Amino acid sequence: MSTTVTTWSLEQTSPSDLRPAVAPEGDDLTIVRAEVPSPEFSRFLYTAVGGDIHWNDRLHLSYKEWQEIVEKPGSEIWVAYEKGTPAGYVELDPQDDGVVEIIYFGLIASFRGRRIGGHLLTEGVRRAWDLAERWPDREPTRRVWLHTCSLDGPHAMDNYRRRGFRLFDTKVEEAEETATPGPWPGALG
Repeated sequence: MSTTVTTWSLEQTSPSDLRPAVAPEGDDLTIVRAEVPSPEFSRFLYTAVGGDIHWNDRLHLSYKEWQEIVEKPGSEIWVAYEKGTPAGYVELDPQDDGVVEIIYFGLIASFRGRRIGGHLLTEGVRRAWDLAERWPDREPTRRVWLHTCSLDGPHAMDNYRRRGFRLFDTKVEEAEETATPGPWPGALG
């Protein structure tokens, strides 16, 4: 059985495009770069965040393929923690000519709806814009882009637009419906 999926591509072309979200009140939330490349941790974040919203494009990857992703020079994962517990993450994928894609962004289901997403996205975008400061072999970032689709959470597009992203492409296609795997196969019943 197939379903219609709309995919929107959005971009920023200047650091001044970013409209920061207000950080949630309290000091229980921290955002930290995962500096040690870890395929296991990357896969945990991917499945924990995307398991209930049909992220499955990486589930077939081998350990070696995950390792290549997390060890790519300039690739970064920034993790939001609430009181030491991972709440969500942003994964930055450096591309040619000063382009950085926010390849994955999201929150674990139990942390959604608590104003964490806007703050995490703000920090992820800031880190995309200053990526070359941490990776001297990279040229300065001149464009940050991402895509979202109709299968993502209901607040995703609004969050991207409120942070200053502009739509530059829309695609509509038929896709095979897949079971929602949860953080691991069968977790959500």
